[in-house]
Amino acid sequence: MTVETINRCAWCGDDPLYVQYHDEEWGVPEYDDQKLFAKLVLDGAQAGLSWITILRKRDNYWQAFDQFDPEKIARYDEAKVAELLQNPGIIRNRLKVQSAIKNAQGYLEIMEKEGSFGTFLWDFVDGRPLQNNWRSLKEVPAETAESQAMSKALKKRGFSFVGPTIIYAFMHTAVTTNPT
Repeated sequence: MTVETINRCAWCGDDPLYVQYHDEEWGVPEYDDQKLFAKLVLDGAQAGLSWITILRKRDNYWQAFDQFDPEKIARYDEAKVAELLQNPGIIRNRLKVQSAIKNAQGYLEIMEKEGSFGTFLWDFVDGRPLQNNWRSLKEVPAETAESQAMSKALKKRGFSFVGPTIIYAFMHTAVTTNPT
């Protein structure tokens, strides 16, 4: 019996939660509409923070945001926003909370017009996972032509916290395969 050695990226460190995320989720293509929506909201919440902060709060986000049900989130009112802003289990930033609502509304519009949020997103990479082969973190760009195009299209549909750098990070969790 052999034990497979996983060559992890330097950013992963040795935090067990980060290691599990790296080994099981990061760079694994995602096609499910609602899971893609959840990943997008979480990447927006991460803006200006470390990803480990969001990972540690992710389960709380799933509870606070109704299992990332876009139908429910799109109808959140000011009372729900106030409730969320009191929840210590999430990032209590009004703009980020309101962004989740706007993004849910944009998601529903895309679903109505396009039929699938996943297909809409995957079209930016011609339906195939991107394969990066960076030799060092210094080579990794902050954004790409694909992330710029996806960002622009999402903003056009009313999304926020979806700049090209956030979208490039999102792409690593959803539409890119990352060698380890």
